[in-house]
Amino acid sequence: MIKLKEPAITKDQRDKSIQQKVAEIIDKVKREGDKALREYNILFDGCDRENYIVTKEEIDKAFQEVSSDIINDLRFAAHNIEEFARRQKETIKSLEEKEIMPGVFLGHRTIPVRSCACYVPGGRYPLPSSALMSIIPAKVAGVKRVITCSPPAKDTKTINPFTLVAMSIAGADEIYVMGGVQAIAAFTYGTKTITPVEKIVGPGNQYVTEAKRQVSGEVGIDFLAGPSEVVVIADKTANPVNIAADLLAQSEHDPQARGILLCTDEAIGKAVIKQVEDFLFDLSTADIARQAWINNGQVTVFDTLEEAIDTANEIAPEHLELQVQSPDEVVPKLTNYGSLFIGEKAAEVFGDYVSGTNHILPTMRAARYTGGVWVGTFIKIATNQRLTDEGVKAIAPVASRLAHLEGLYAHKLAADVRLKNM
Repeated sequence: MIKLKEPAITKDQRDKSIQQKVAEIIDKVKREGDKALREYNILFDGCDRENYIVTKEEIDKAFQEVSSDIINDLRFAAHNIEEFARRQKETIKSLEEKEIMPGVFLGHRTIPVRSCACYVPGGRYPLPSSALMSIIPAKVAGVKRVITCSPPAKDTKTINPFTLVAMSIAGADEIYVMGGVQAIAAFTYGTKTITPVEKIVGPGNQYVTEAKRQVSGEVGIDFLAGPSEVVVIADKTANPVNIAADLLAQSEHDPQARGILLCTDEAIGKAVIKQVEDFLFDLSTADIARQAWINNGQVTVFDTLEEAIDTANEIAPEHLELQVQSPDEVVPKLTNYGSLFIGEKAAEVFGDYVSGTNHILPTMRAARYTGGVWVGTFIKIATNQRLTDEGVKAIAPVASRLAHLEGLYAHKLAADVRLKNM
């Protein structure tokens, strides 16, 4: 194994003081409701709106401000995202009651959560794609109340028009001009003007992530997301230009983003490093991308493809690209990733925006135990059972003995009385 480039920063980059700051904001919103919400919206976003719900007039104005070409592009992306979500939903079926032994019938129902909030980050640039990726699967799942929020655009009191148009196209039922920890708290506990929800999804900065961590349990969440990351597995047949572009596509997200190349050919590794530097020379987002690449970029050359595969499974990346000669032979060996991009034509950027798969994906090795947001994120599988006299006779004695074994005598009683009353 040869490490052509290693990360400059390897320490945990989470600020431990964030936990306390977030807890204070959540507690104040929980206690003071709209008063605290207004205070924090002014403090953090300079937004002194009295009513934070977006009006129809604001949505109409946003559509007037956005070009028809962009609107058509957003609708094109929305169609693909919805189509894939519908096909996913077809795989989630209720299980009709089946008799697993004489007199014992078991089944399950698929039940969408009643309400959810889709958090859409603001930041330096609008992120309308994140609105599509969270709202559309929730609507396809059958969630009755899908609300969303995003911080106001700089020097305004409303959401960026591109994001607002995307929220409308996606079908949000309520749209709020707010962001940050205070929004997470308001959607969890509710205020006089905001009804709480049952689940919160969507990416955010480290404060939003910590807020989701702290309210988890009071409300459902998708997962805790960190800086964006991509791993590319490549062999000698890969295209260095494509790989360099894809590594930078992740690096420009955030100074903490990670672009990682695991390859089996030293020449490819060196060519990618050179191409990254060439691209950075005139990339308009080079200030962030270069910092991320220097701090977190990694290029490692392995003796065998198996070693690269094992390393990728250990990293469990958000995005995993497979640029090798025989990808179909490798796919079954890959087990930990948020979304997989097979072959050099399947650029990660397509999944970010328009192909139809979701881009709200697990980071920080969470792909070891969960996938990304999808229509199933908003659907519960709830089991049911039904017994006849024959079933009670068969299983009640066993239940009674096991309850006695565990010292749960009311459990034993509940089984015994059913036998006795037959």
